[in-house]
Formats: sequence, structure tokens, C-alpha cells
Amino acid sequence: MVGASGEQFEISAAGYRAVVTEGGGTLRLLEHAGRPLIDGFAADEVPYGGRGQLLMPWPNRIRDGAYSFGDRDHQLSISEPARKNASHGLVRWVAWTVEEHTENSVSLMYRLMAQSGYPWTLDLHVLYDLSADGLTVTQTATNLAPAAAPYASGAHPYLTVGSGPVDSWEMVLPARTRLLSDDRLLPTGVEAVAGTPYDFTRPRRIGRTVFDHGFTDLARHHDRATVALHDPATGRGVALWVDARHRWLQLYTGDDQPAWARRSIAVEPMTAPADAFRSGTGLLTLAPAGRPGDEVSASWGIRAL
Repeated sequence: MVGASGEQFEISAAGYRAVVTEGGGTLRLLEHAGRPLIDGFAADEVPYGGRGQLLMPWPNRIRDGAYSFGDRDHQLSISEPARKNASHGLVRWVAWTVEEHTENSVSLMYRLMAQSGYPWTLDLHVLYDLSADGLTVTQTATNLAPAAAPYASGAHPYLTVGSGPVDSWEMVLPARTRLLSDDRLLPTGVEAVAGTPYDFTRPRRIGRTVFDHGFTDLARHHDRATVALHDPATGRGVALWVDARHRWLQLYTGDDQPAWARRSIAVEPMTAPADAFRSGTGLLTLAPAGRPGDEVSASWGIRAL
């Protein structure tokens, strides 16, 4: 019998422990000194709410699943029927293959075959590595097709510093611009966060702020942008950092999911925002196989504070 998320791959180092699953190459568990840093799921559960999943070859949503690239129109399957969008890529539910598994790291790969709506073959890789600096995740795509391919990546971890709700936690979000969206959660414009309820450029209490928004214009230190959560009652904290490839973050408090609303907060690294396959914003073009630019990597990570 095979569990809902498939084989489980555990790694540990410097007081950190993580479990990655065969299903989706998903980060199911991450803890430090026995304290959860992400709000994950049980080994026999389906990763509801996208938790811990990898979002490749695009994160977030594509309006109507329809886009044009080069001189061709493409139609993806609608994976979010309620909003009529193609959502979060093509590899969340597939079986990833382990390339190497050591005490402190695990690397997995999946060959995404050309298909209706995405007629390019890509080799996708993910490396999870634990050290004294916490968890580092590197997502890589290599184009195997003879034509250039559109690409973006993301991930969907839910951060936690306790049992929730998130209202009493403090947060730093180094983003100066918020993406505005419609009822389908597709971008309609941008606004500066200064003077709005979404300005967390300095640490402050989350309160009743509802998040299901993209953010950009990230302030960085040594090419990294860092979101930090802190529980004043316990002194516990967690941080998620992104490298320069990740110019967008999506935050989500799950207010539309009564069973687990505001229990944790998803902080989703993204190399492009929602609907990038249509707008071109942040979209990467992988060169044809064997040419310079046919491969791209992006890294992010989580550590205890």
C-alpha cells in the first residue's frame, strides 16, 4: 500500500529536521529543535491548500488557462474550476524520483513531458539541503525541447510560530508594492503599500489583516529579501528568504477555508506573479535545448529565529 503522498524522505542537520515526499516533491515537515516551522500535513494526507508543494512551470494562476507564446496560442486544462483558471503548474501531484538522498539533503527530479497546453519537455530538479543556516531549497529547470519555452517557478510553504491564529503574531514583509486583483485573484494593477493596511515594512502585529495577495518591490540585503514572523507571547520566530530570481511573494491567510483559516500564513516565493504567461511580467524564456540559457535555477529557504 502507498500513502497519499508516497515515499517519505527525511533529512536532518544542526537541530533541523525535514520530510520531503515523493508526491509533488513536496516539503511536508520542517522543524527546529522539535518546533514546527511550517504548517504541514500528515504522511497519509493529501497536501490540502497546496501546502509545501512546488509550483512549476508556473506559480499562481493563468486566466482561462489560455496564453500565447511565440506565434502559437495554447490552452491548458482548467485546474481551478471555480475561478476558471489554470493554477500552480503541472507537477504538484506527480511522482518525483530521488536522485540523491544523504543525511542532510535530498534531491529529486521529474521529467515534464510535452503535452497539450505546454508543448515543451523540461527536466525539473529540486534540492532540499539542511545546515546550521536552516533549509535551502533550489529549484532548477532545463529545457530539453528544440524551441524556446516559457517558464516561472514558485513554492507554497505555510509558516508557523505556534498554534495560531496569526492575528497576534508580528510580521516583517519587505515589500513596497501590492498587486491588486479581481474576484478570480488575477492582477488588475498595483499600489504602493505605504499608508495601507498592507504595509509591514516595519514589524507590526498582523491583526485581522486578510492576505491573498501578491507583493513585489522587495527590499533586499545581500541580494536576499526576508519575511519574518514572531510570536511576542513565546519569543518564537521563523524567517523565509528568497534570492534575486524571486521578485514576487504571495501571502495567504486562508480566510476562505474555515477548517484551517488563519492557523498559519502561506509565504510563497515566486519568480513571476499571477497570469505571467499572459502578461509576460517576470516570465522567463528558456533557450532551446543545448543553447546558453536553456537552464535556470532559483533558491529560497526557511530558518528558525
